[in-house]
Amino acid sequence: MNQSIERVKEELNKLNVKFEILEFETTTKTALDAARAIGCDLSQIVKSLVFRDKSSDSAVLFLVSGSHKLNIPKVCDSLKLSIEKADADFVKEKTGFPIGGVPPIAHKERLKTFMDPLLLEFDEVWAAAGTPNSVFRISSKVLQRITNADVIDLF
Repeated sequence: MNQSIERVKEELNKLNVKFEILEFETTTKTALDAARAIGCDLSQIVKSLVFRDKSSDSAVLFLVSGSHKLNIPKVCDSLKLSIEKADADFVKEKTGFPIGGVPPIAHKERLKTFMDPLLLEFDEVWAAAGTPNSVFRISSKVLQRITNADVIDLF
């Protein structure tokens, strides 16, 4: 098993949560790719979007449903943040994972996390498991709990 996937698996085991990791021959880098590979609704895909807080140079994580687009101006206004899309080097430095495979957990640093409420409408959701062709299934409520995500309207 890939080292990044193993890191995610170890974190999930440490948290004592029920999960299932799947690896595919095809990419799961985008929400649409992942939904097609899994055979689930696009809304059940968790997009882990990493942004850079310009005031603190820290990473901020948004867990967004695959069917939604993050409304950056709205989020900045409501959270009083000044954020910008993080580049690949920043994402790797702060999370330890490549763009397209960033999971919502097991990061190098603890990230302030926000979650799309639509994800909580599903019993189970699918998130990246550390690589651009792996995902894991988890209860949406458990995901919110283990990431300590604030649930806010993100779009």
